[in-house]
Amino acid sequence: MAISTAVDASAVARVVGIKTKFKDLRGGNIVFLPQRLAIIGQGNSGLTYSTTKQQVTNAQQGAELYGYGSPIHLALKQIFPINGDGVGTIPVTVYPLEDAGSSVAASGDITPTVSQTIQASYRVKINNILSEAFVISVGDSVADVVTAMTTAINAVLEMPIIASDDTTEVGITSKWKGISANDIYIEVIGSATAGTSFAISQPSGGLVNPDVQTALDQVGNVWETFVLNCLNISDVNALNAYQTFGEGRWGALVRKPLVVFTGNTAKTVSLATAISDARKTDRINGQLVAPNSQDLPFVVAARQLVRIIVLANNNPPHDYGSQAATGLVAGPDGDQWDYIQRDEAVKKGSSTIEVQDNIINLSDIITFYHPTGEKYPAYRYVVDIVKLQNSIFNLDLIFKRPAWDGAPLIPNNQPTVNPDAKRPSTAISEIAAMLDHLGLHAIISDPETAKKSILAELNSQNPKRLDVLVSVQVSGNSNIIAVDLNFGFYFGTQAVLAN
Repeated sequence: MAISTAVDASAVARVVGIKTKFKDLRGGNIVFLPQRLAIIGQGNSGLTYSTTKQQVTNAQQGAELYGYGSPIHLALKQIFPINGDGVGTIPVTVYPLEDAGSSVAASGDITPTVSQTIQASYRVKINNILSEAFVISVGDSVADVVTAMTTAINAVLEMPIIASDDTTEVGITSKWKGISANDIYIEVIGSATAGTSFAISQPSGGLVNPDVQTALDQVGNVWETFVLNCLNISDVNALNAYQTFGEGRWGALVRKPLVVFTGNTAKTVSLATAISDARKTDRINGQLVAPNSQDLPFVVAARQLVRIIVLANNNPPHDYGSQAATGLVAGPDGDQWDYIQRDEAVKKGSSTIEVQDNIINLSDIITFYHPTGEKYPAYRYVVDIVKLQNSIFNLDLIFKRPAWDGAPLIPNNQPTVNPDAKRPSTAISEIAAMLDHLGLHAIISDPETAKKSILAELNSQNPKRLDVLVSVQVSGNSNIIAVDLNFGFYFGTQAVLAN
């Protein structure tokens, strides 16, 4: 066979043919898997919007498509903050959910008792989002204060609620329906001694979240590597749907594993791990926490996920400890978990944070996976799943190339003049080169041992099948550093007399 096919072998008349085509010259060098983020959440109940998935590039786009103050919009504000400290060029796709047919909004109220002694300024704070300032003057009536408060709240478009002027109280209604709306939290800040007090009925009564399956059905063959779930952590129906879907993504014929994160702001370890500890074999779901923060849980998860996905994209084997989730408001110092509590949380399947100088810093980022009796759970740490994602991706790059698709298969010891022919040894050499580069990038450890594990053979029952086996050891991470420091006392030396 001729080494060039630029001119057909049957040609006779003189001609010069030059065929140009792309040839992969990476020489075994790997490519980091491009990370992608999917957001599954609701828009505003009062807005009609498409539920077809949509790639977005900024929070304003999310607000215009799905409504200001909706879960989608508030999550996107953390993913694409105005200071540019977000996911950058990592693709973000929204999978919108509509309210369930029987869903109910959360509702509450603010009732002022007015006896103002001096003029003072106040604001309403809802999940750390501030209303415009409003002024209460001496002589103002309850109706005056209610009107001022209502106007101040509704003036801020990103508020997760709609305020109504009910004359004697400010009515509060969530902008979306379902149980997740019960996480809305209201405060009034301002003078506590100027004579006006506020009785707050926190929003409650939200019922029936939407079914996330309609969103998952749209994913298709796209490799969404991380998913942000904007529903509440106690919605086990959603978690079950994610787990079933995610297990399928680990399948040999799909090979596109992902991790789904949900926010959790429960104060204590026992409350925060009530769901995770019951899902011991769930390697798909995980939770991102901020103990007793008043930020909405999905806002907490969105901001932390920014730090995770950017590092996973740019340096896949690096864990996420000490990544600062700026923009979130931590809970009180006294509510933060100490080391013993964080260790308990990890053992019960929960990610953890540490707060330093009022900044939330990521600590252990894990899935729920912690089977009983498994000392080092294989799918606990998200960074290890990212390493596996990259290993799968690069194996796929080798064998999905046109050069392998339909190439002639021959035994290792058979000579050939066909440049397209492949042998088991060809597969071994290409995988070995990939393993060397996975090792160079610290995605795996001990590539030499991994290379010795490679087996490749022509299938004895099917002449058109090549079977390959390879075992790798993913690299570790410096999550625990143990140092023994010994000390004693210096007693000096005995004086020596001069001659």
